[in-house]
Amino acid sequence: MSPEESNISKLERAEDQPGRTDARAESAQEPPTRLYRRRWLIVLLFSSYSLCNAYQWIQYGIISNILMKFYGVHAFAVDWMSMVYMLTYIPLVFPVTWLLDRKGLRVVALVAAGVNCAGAWVKVASAVPHLFWVTALGQVACSVAQVFILGMPSHLAAVWFGPEEVSTACSIGVFGNQLGIAIGFLVPPILVPNIDDMDKLAYHFSIMFYITAGVATFIFILVVIVFQDKPPVPPSQAQVALRNVPLQDYSYLASIKRLLCNKNFVLLIITYGLNVGCFYAVSTLLNRMIIDHFPGEEVNAGRIGLTLVVSGMVGSLISGIWLDKTKTYKQTTLAIYLLSFVGMVIYSFTLNLGLLWVVFISSAALGIFMTGYLPIGFEFAVELTYPESEGTSSGLLNCSAQVFGIIFTICQGKIIDSYSTMAGNIFLSFIKPDLRRQKANLPSEAKSETKQSTLQTEGTSFSKQTKM
Repeated sequence: MSPEESNISKLERAEDQPGRTDARAESAQEPPTRLYRRRWLIVLLFSSYSLCNAYQWIQYGIISNILMKFYGVHAFAVDWMSMVYMLTYIPLVFPVTWLLDRKGLRVVALVAAGVNCAGAWVKVASAVPHLFWVTALGQVACSVAQVFILGMPSHLAAVWFGPEEVSTACSIGVFGNQLGIAIGFLVPPILVPNIDDMDKLAYHFSIMFYITAGVATFIFILVVIVFQDKPPVPPSQAQVALRNVPLQDYSYLASIKRLLCNKNFVLLIITYGLNVGCFYAVSTLLNRMIIDHFPGEEVNAGRIGLTLVVSGMVGSLISGIWLDKTKTYKQTTLAIYLLSFVGMVIYSFTLNLGLLWVVFISSAALGIFMTGYLPIGFEFAVELTYPESEGTSSGLLNCSAQVFGIIFTICQGKIIDSYSTMAGNIFLSFIKPDLRRQKANLPSEAKSETKQSTLQTEGTSFSKQTKM
């Protein structure tokens, strides 16, 4: 008996037995899926160049007072060295997500790692007091690379990982970005001390720039050699269904329109942007807030930033594992928002106590909830919008975060300059209650709608295969 006849006879026996459902028959006809061990190498490599790029985002902000002295610029100019990452993202997110949908992960990864490497080498030439515009140019290049990075974690996780590990994989992708921010808080104050000798200061800046450029070059070479677009066999039935959709039937503009007409997703865009925008503002202005209360503590300011982000990395990993096991996206989101609000209030009021160890503890509490939400937002978006592209939904989330990040950073910076650090932090704290109320408006039917969309897509794919 041939294998095909054997399979048919098994299906007939399963259908003839009383009390049996047709689940086994459907399972036998499902297209094959497979998980490749190299998926862990792919996500690790993505995390590496994401780390390098995120490090360059924050490396100026944490030594803002030293940068102002060396280049002779105002604090607002230094703030823009971080905000340019947010500004560049807004107009470029749509062409980049289109490129991701059309050309796949490898092309986007090559551009991201290559442009990031180029920006790092431009900065090497800027270790001279009158060349602030050169270092700004290098930062702009790195900000362009960031557009090719932020929307990839959920897309990479969906393309390479199975349904029981996509949230964990997405968390690992976000983990690399957060680790880069952590290193960006810790290393620059060590490599560039607060000294008055401009020649020595230029030497220290040069060392920092050369190290960054060397690491970025090494990672770019690895991406060229190792990074792959997608596995030969899809890891899940959802990916099988998406691969069966003809490319000519896909319209990027139509996808954007469907996403923006999805009420649940629009609410998520707003609330995600508010939450992550607060994190961007706190990260950008952290040095100024700490130095205002603890003069001469640049190194400890970096360590506090490290604590903020490392605790967030722990929160990201825990969140990813929790979502893979429970799938409680809405409930987890509500809990995270509430705890982020509490953490921001505690952080705001503990700065005035004058006790560094208390600031370390409050920063850890704030980080574990505020930055721990990043992978939750990505995965919740995918659940609400499937079968739309993960890159497109993530891009819109990040675009919202950049818009609110710019607004919060400018507003909080002006408040800090005009009034006090406390006033600036209270400004951010009072944003949180609105987040919770908006998120509470998400209807409980979100999941059922997503499941129905998934079943319809898979059913269409299955009927096509049956006809073939």
